[in-house]
Amino acid sequence: MANQPRARPNLRPDHNGTQRAQFESNKKKIYATQSVCGICGKPVDFSFKFPHPLSPCIDHIIPVSKGGHPSDISNLQLAHMTCNRYKSDKLVEKQVFDDEIKLISNRVLPLSINWKDI
Repeated sequence: MANQPRARPNLRPDHNGTQRAQFESNKKKIYATQSVCGICGKPVDFSFKFPHPLSPCIDHIIPVSKGGHPSDISNLQLAHMTCNRYKSDKLVEKQVFDDEIKLISNRVLPLSINWKDI
C-alpha cells in the first residue's frame, strides 16, 4: 500500500476528550429549549435526521478554531446542519430572532364580508 494518507487524530476536546460529556449535556438542553436556527432564524424540524441538510445540529457561536469554548452553553446554539456548514468557522454577529407571533388586527377588514367563513 503505497503512500496512503494517514488519518489525522481529532484533537478537538468537544469531539473526544475532556469537554465531550459537558458538550453532550448542553446539546440536550439546547434541543429541549430552542426551536429556531440561530443562523437563519427559521424553525428547526427535529424529525429530520442526519445527514438531511435541515437536520438539527449545534453551532459554536465563536468557533473553537477562533478561541471559542468547546462546551460552554453560552457559546452554543441550535442550527440547521446546512446553515452551520455554510457558516463554517466564520465569526458572525449573534442573531436575535423574535419568536413572538404577530397578531393582525381585524379592525381594518371590511365589514361587508363574513371573514369567519373564509
